[in-house]
Amino acid sequence: MKLAPIFDPAARRPSPKPVRVDLRKVFLIGTAVWMAALIVCAMLLALHVPALKELVVCVAGVLVGIILLVWEHFDRWDYRRLGK
Repeated sequence: MKLAPIFDPAARRPSPKPVRVDLRKVFLIGTAVWMAALIVCAMLLALHVPALKELVVCVAGVLVGIILLVWEHFDRWDYRRLGK
């Protein structure tokens, strides 16, 4: 193990550039999973199973997913706009 990069930052290799990742897929999958859980909790409530807390958590998960999708839309829009 070489300790030169720790003591001498000039000896380090250059850091790689960050990779642009499409987060829409990740956020859509996560939101879909929360939506499926929301449907299951709603069905449990319809069957008189006490699952109100779980339903609230699922609603929060769906809302966070939607907010993240909106954020990703504008972040990607800024990225494309600034790239030109």
